[in-house]
Amino acid sequence: MIAANNLSKRFKRPGKSKSSDDIVAVDSVSFTAADNGITGLLGPNGAGKSTTLRMLATLVTPDSGSAIIDGLDVRDDVLAVRKQLGFMPHNAGIYPRLTARENILYYARLCGLSRTDANARVNQLVEQLDMGGFVERRAAGFSQGQKTKVALGRALVHRPQTIMLDEPTNGLDVMATRGLREIIRQLAGDGHCIVFSSHIMQEVAALCDHIAIISAGRIAMEDTLDGILARTGETDLENAFIAATDNQTTHEIAS
Repeated sequence: MIAANNLSKRFKRPGKSKSSDDIVAVDSVSFTAADNGITGLLGPNGAGKSTTLRMLATLVTPDSGSAIIDGLDVRDDVLAVRKQLGFMPHNAGIYPRLTARENILYYARLCGLSRTDANARVNQLVEQLDMGGFVERRAAGFSQGQKTKVALGRALVHRPQTIMLDEPTNGLDVMATRGLREIIRQLAGDGHCIVFSSHIMQEVAALCDHIAIISAGRIAMEDTLDGILARTGETDLENAFIAATDNQTTHEIAS
């Protein structure tokens, strides 16, 4: 389970020294993500999704706020959080000169798995993610779908309870997207906590049990899909998203 509470992050603007010139990437973001379910972090590019996930993954230190993952504090229990967490970043970041198998094995060993356990686990993931046709090939020249499967295998290799996927379907074709959705549903059904960021409304509506709408670095609304539709008075998520973010902007202006 993830519980984020008022997470905030600013970045220095190049060539500027005053704090008033800082870029506010995330501004007091709070949301929860439960086990045995899929939580969607929905927002446009630049909304703060990736920075939020990177703070939760202990890759970026929050300026303020806190977050608990499976009972562990992301500030105080960094190494323990990483053992519990599987994180697939927006760009797969796999090593092009290694094979798919070598990429996942390398990460397994970094996570502390013995050579025997790492090899056994990789074999399981090759079957689960249908990587048999390319697992012994070097990653240079892989399709986006193949890269995504390797990156997902790497995120899952140490059997984490909580899994965060940053826009994992970006660049995938229809069949690869459908396959990835089924894998995500299976993981949630097995009891994992899944956080899935996306800017694609239909994808979030079809896949997620719980949705946190993020805009301009802030959570505009958090609820189930039915709850968001009821609260905005809309019949589809796209219109509900616009209504929620418009309400957020109106509230900020009024404040």
